[in-house]
Amino acid sequence: MRRHPPCGGQGGRRGWTLLAFGLTLALYDLAEVLLKPLFGALSDRVGVRPVIIGGLLAFSAFSVVGAVVPGMLGLVLGRFGQGAAASAFSPSSSAAVARLTDDATRGRYFGRYGSWKSLGYALGPLLGAVLVVWGGMPALFWALAALGLVAAGWVAVAVPHVPVLPRRRVTLVDLGRELIAPGFLVPTLVLAATTGALAVAVGFLPLLGRQAGLDTVGSMAIVTVLAIASSVAQPFVGAAHDRGRVSVRLGTVGGLSLIAVGIAIAAVAGHPAALVATALLVGLGVGTATPVAFSHLAASTPPERMGRTMGSAELGRELGDAGGPLVAGAVATASVPGVGLAAVAVLTAGAGALALLGLRPRADAVPSD
Repeated sequence: MRRHPPCGGQGGRRGWTLLAFGLTLALYDLAEVLLKPLFGALSDRVGVRPVIIGGLLAFSAFSVVGAVVPGMLGLVLGRFGQGAAASAFSPSSSAAVARLTDDATRGRYFGRYGSWKSLGYALGPLLGAVLVVWGGMPALFWALAALGLVAAGWVAVAVPHVPVLPRRRVTLVDLGRELIAPGFLVPTLVLAATTGALAVAVGFLPLLGRQAGLDTVGSMAIVTVLAIASSVAQPFVGAAHDRGRVSVRLGTVGGLSLIAVGIAIAAVAGHPAALVATALLVGLGVGTATPVAFSHLAASTPPERMGRTMGSAELGRELGDAGGPLVAGAVATASVPGVGLAAVAVLTAGAGALALLGLRPRADAVPSD
């Protein structure tokens, strides 16, 4: 029996509140999906540095809005504005890494870039939870506003000027060809698959940990294992790719295979040791595939349209970030969580098979002496 009626009573109000809160949090991702390709293209026109700095300043401004505007309105405006601002500095940052490196260093620097992002994914929710417990949502928004200002100042001082290159006129037909070219489509599929599987692992592992008898700290520690494994692996794999020791196929297919095996373990075994193995394998898989896919994407893209390409690739990652948990949740709702995870493992393995067919080893890899 339901303890509360489905609508009109306390249960209905609570259900609507949770739904509204979830939709509000999703505004961040919605803004990114809509705007990342546009801001990526803008960075090709005006330069990556101004777009990064402008995005960070806008992020701080909307964080202040979230801090000072009371109630749900402040949360809606703050989250959507933050997502729009992130749509500016995220693809522009990827384009800056690509433009400021060459074939001998690109993988290593994309590995470092991904490593710091992984640490942010791991530490952000934990530090945010501490701030919310300490001072409520305004404290979190104020901290993000300060962080955005510090980051904008750091970029202004530390990031060198990247010249804007002449661009030829692009038609819709040209854009369509770019989006279906294997040099863009397949690495973007790899990035989407890694992001989707990562989102599933981060969402399901704490739940499975609690079901296996772990407390909240222990369950979150499993996610920390994933983040640390990814952060440690990415710089080393990227550097090995630069030296020709890890080919495009080996990095992407091998990384996706590790992810698929890791998620499959969680699908069939709920023991805490199995969940730690899943976290380790998924983290290593993400850390292997991501820098190689980004490096290959950058090497396949003319510098004058690097921002637009990175914006479109980031859109693919956002779709994977949303689609992975959606598939896992839908299948798990119709059956059990293990079946939902198995479906994600199969899809990840399928993406690896497509990468094996569609990607070619880099012809310009620089072998080590």
